[in-house]
Amino acid sequence: MGRIFISAGHGGYENGALDPGAIAGGTTEAQEMILLRDLIVGELRSRPGVEVLTVPDNLSMSQSISWINTRARASDVALEIHANAFANPTGRGASVYYIANNDQRQQNAEQLLLSLLRRVPQLPNRGVKPDTATTLGNLPFNRWVIIPSLLMEVCFLTNPDDRSLLQNRRRDFAIGIAEGLVAWAEGTPLPDPVPPATSSPVPPSYPPINININGQIYGEQGVIINGNAYIPIDVVDSFKVNLSTNAAIRRVTYRNIVYVRAIELREHDISVGWDGGTRTVLLRSILQICPGYLDRIVGHGNTSEVQMIVFLKGNNPQAIVQFPDLPKLYREEAAIEGINYDIAFCQMCLETNFLRFNGELQPTQNNFAGLGSVGGGNTAASFPSARIGVRAHIQHLKAYASIEPLVMEQVDPRFRFVARGIAPLLEQLSGRWAADLQYGQKILALLRRLYESSGLL
Repeated sequence: MGRIFISAGHGGYENGALDPGAIAGGTTEAQEMILLRDLIVGELRSRPGVEVLTVPDNLSMSQSISWINTRARASDVALEIHANAFANPTGRGASVYYIANNDQRQQNAEQLLLSLLRRVPQLPNRGVKPDTATTLGNLPFNRWVIIPSLLMEVCFLTNPDDRSLLQNRRRDFAIGIAEGLVAWAEGTPLPDPVPPATSSPVPPSYPPINININGQIYGEQGVIINGNAYIPIDVVDSFKVNLSTNAAIRRVTYRNIVYVRAIELREHDISVGWDGGTRTVLLRSILQICPGYLDRIVGHGNTSEVQMIVFLKGNNPQAIVQFPDLPKLYREEAAIEGINYDIAFCQMCLETNFLRFNGELQPTQNNFAGLGSVGGGNTAASFPSARIGVRAHIQHLKAYASIEPLVMEQVDPRFRFVARGIAPLLEQLSGRWAADLQYGQKILALLRRLYESSGLL
């Protein structure tokens, strides 16, 4: 049985300041996760044969990952626990994130979540999710930790019922998570036996996989390590991708060849898929969309109305009940003003949480982008119809991204207050459209998900 690393989310120092995480109900995420982590560690250490290592609480995220990586063995596993938070206090439940396209890790996540819910059945099940479903499109703890890793959100700190469950039944949480961790760790390969001092170390052996590049089988094979597809570095070089200066990329030397995790190529506009039947990693660089133009707000969209509907319903099955024509409206209104309707559509998904409207906005306002009104009260704007609401959104984007005049009559109440053309790229909306300095990255992550689900990336 491998060892178990466990980290309490938040705490530590980020950018020189202590990071408390979410704050609600007179407590902080860091404080609650440390208390829960300590109980989990106690439960694990009470079980024979279980060895657990606790990540120090004064480390930043990157330092925590480095701390694990310098101590990890191939048979170990790692978990980081968090409490979720949302502006709408009705949000509830537990979920587990795993690295995308890893079936084994998805099974581990389902096992761990089920173990918690057996002990705390009053906790809603929010399911397991790939890390690509997060606002930034990936989670460093899932990507950068070199051993199998999961990130669990045990509840919503901002929900009074979830918070009460956590604080009053913390030991049940701990027992459930500990039981899941033990089952997970026992399912991993055991370490190689320690050879006698006079023998040479036994080298690891990894199962081979095929590599398909743009529809053709590559002449060299990759390997599977901890459930992840790894490819030779020369495959990466053939795509003209330079990973030599990226310290976050996991590299493995196996039989005198350097391998990297295939999924890391997604960050460099390479499509990565998997065919389980033939055990083949599928890499595609012949894309229908030019990656260099992804973040340009002025332009045209690439998806069909059906693809937009499928994406929307895949993230919220009830999304188009109230607004069945919204994808059509975004395509039409954006085309009139020369704005990329895919970008505007993804921004709407971010602002409304896929039309759930969990924040201050209400569906009746027909405000799909958090547009402010003019005048006192600092209230969000309202529009008489969905079409006018979409038109106002498109016009506000055009104000930021272009100096061209509007085609349609102005309905955006704050159009004249924008410094025209100051933000032609998505990243330049960060700190402007919203205070969030990762705002543009979050929209871009959603755009990539839309294009991948539509087979365009």
